Amino acid sequence: MTTFSLLVADPSGVDIPLPVTPARVYNLGSATVDASSAVAHQEEVADVGVRIAFDIPAPRIYPMAVSSVTTDTTVGVHSAATSGEAELVLVVHDGELYLGVGSDHTDRELERQSIIWSKQYSPSVLGARVWRWADVETRWPALVLESTVDGELYQSSLASVFLPPRQILGILAERVTTLPDSYLVYCGTYTSIDRTIRFGTTWTATLRDPDGDDRLDLGYDVVNLLGEIEQGYRVPLRPEEG
Repeated sequence: MTTFSLLVADPSGVDIPLPVTPARVYNLGSATVDASSAVAHQEEVADVGVRIAFDIPAPRIYPMAVSSVTTDTTVGVHSAATSGEAELVLVVHDGELYLGVGSDHTDRELERQSIIWSKQYSPSVLGARVWRWADVETRWPALVLESTVDGELYQSSLASVFLPPRQILGILAERVTTLPDSYLVYCGTYTSIDRTIRFGTTWTATLRDPDGDDRLDLGYDVVNLLGEIEQGYRVPLRPEEG
């Protein structure tokens, strides 16, 4: 079992350690309040050849193994065609709900074959600091979710374009046969500012309160592992490339 050493932001100003050992990860798609607001992201991934299962009611649930999540600041991939997605992350632990920030890093070439396989392969990055939902619930309408790629702003939206955390947990309870006592939920992403999927090597994601001075941050670098192998010795990603 994987245990994440998280920190809870406390109103006292002193972060409190929170070791969490989730049994499952649920990665959601199209979890927006207004279904039409998810269309722009669906269109930008369609531009890179990704097909979404629209016959399945939104928000679509992609169950993931916990091994697909990391708090590391370096992520290994096998293609230059990978990109991050800023997401709200719900942490359910010991009967309490916490709100965090994450990046659902995705291999876009593999995603063309299978969204769920690409999510299992590509690491979902988790920020190590979280808020108690009870402490920030009244601030929910003002929270802003953003990401950058290689130092440039990539995504920016209100967190409230997504379904509220308690509603998301209610949907999971209806659609998952048995929810474990401890689990993580990646709540889906919003379109990029220029509505174009970007690739890059340095990614950040932030959940911040513009009316306060507290924020949750994560940052990581992407390393193309195949680039470390000399030309002529690299195993092809696909058989037809051999």
